Amino acid sequence: MRNGRRAAPRRLLGFTFVELMVVVAIIVILISIAIPVYQKSVIRAKESVLKNNLFTLRTVIDNYTYDKQKAPQALQDLVSEGYLKGLPVDPVTGSNQTWQTVMEDASQATSQDQPGIFDVRSGSDKTGLDGVPYAQW
Repeated sequence: MRNGRRAAPRRLLGFTFVELMVVVAIIVILISIAIPVYQKSVIRAKESVLKNNLFTLRTVIDNYTYDKQKAPQALQDLVSEGYLKGLPVDPVTGSNQTWQTVMEDASQATSQDQPGIFDVRSGSDKTGLDGVPYAQW
């Protein structure tokens, strides 16, 4: 006591438990909103790469068929003949060995004695964001 007055108690510096819990709750809410948005953007990126790889493979198959007057018998033929440096990876399955090939109908094939690959599709059993299975793209 100085000059007849009582000294006010000092307030301790720091945060209360309630303040800390409010901050943690806000962070949890923000994270719970951000994670699904992030996951969806990763799926969109994979779908974009898949569409690009399918377009490239289909274009190269058409070029090979036009140049050689017969369709390739296997996707590896595209690499061995120099049309591709390597088979692209299916971003959904994570492998370049899971591509599903669609063979030509023998009656409509360019080379009727050796029908080859007409189309290529993803080997994934998952469904895209648009509701269509990747194997049907």
